[in-house]
Amino acid sequence: MERQIMMQNQMREQQMAMQIAWSREFLKYFGTFFGLASLGLSVGAIKKRRPGLLGPIVPLGFIFAYQLDMAYGTFVYRMREEAENIMAAEGNRLELPHGIPTFESIEKARRAKNTLTAFLEK
Repeated sequence: MERQIMMQNQMREQQMAMQIAWSREFLKYFGTFFGLASLGLSVGAIKKRRPGLLGPIVPLGFIFAYQLDMAYGTFVYRMREEAENIMAAEGNRLELPHGIPTFESIEKARRAKNTLTAFLEK
C-alpha cells in the first residue's frame, strides 16, 4: 500500500513538472508574440496617430502576466493554498455522488456488465 501511495505521488509530481515545463515553453512563444505585437501596435499608433491601436495590448498583457505567473510565479502555491482551504472548509463539495465505491458496488457493476454482454452476444 505504501509503495502504491509513493508511486501515485511520484506520478503526480511528474505531471505537475510537465505542466510547469509546458507553461514555460508556451511563455517563450507567447512572450515573443506579445513583444512583437506590442512593438508593432505602438509604432502603428504613433505613426498613424490612432491611440485605439494600443487597445489590444491590454488583454494581451493580462494573458502574458497570467502565463508568467504560471511559469515562474507563485500561481502553484496560491492554487495549493486555495485547494487546502476548500478541503478544510468545504469538504462536502468533494463528496462523490453515491459515496466512496465499495468492493460490493464494483462487483455488482462488473456482474451486471458481464450479464449484459453475455445477453447481447446471444
